[in-house]
Amino acid sequence: MTATALAGCLVLATSCGAAPSAERAASTPLQQPPVVANPATTTPTKGPEPTKPTGNAINVHKVRWTKAKPVSKGMKVQLTWWSGVAPCTVLDRVKVKETAKNVTITLYEGTSPKARNVSCIMIAIEKTTTVKLKKPIGKRKIVDGAK
Repeated sequence: MTATALAGCLVLATSCGAAPSAERAASTPLQQPPVVANPATTTPTKGPEPTKPTGNAINVHKVRWTKAKPVSKGMKVQLTWWSGVAPCTVLDRVKVKETAKNVTITLYEGTSPKARNVSCIMIAIEKTTTVKLKKPIGKRKIVDGAK
């Protein structure tokens, strides 16, 4: 048999839909379609992502903040912390307790009810929120209530 005849036979056999040998079929992995999901995405920001409390999170827990900065002539405090991607991680509420010596601020985070059946990427995002005080901060110490 010539090479041309052999090649024609192989093409003919392949185009005829001949089943592969059992040995070849066992060594060939099954082809499955890729798994496609709609992951939560985020765009890079130049600074912390401004965040407001949602008040409806589930599995709420305290979260430590990394920075507290008085703003608006000491009538507000801007907090910065590291968190996850929304809706998987959202700010539920902020608790502020003021005394003559201290201002204790506690952040509470949880998962949004909208996060059901959502795939979440596991990256850290720097977030920020600002809280109002009853009196100017003055010489009072700002304390993290999550410590």
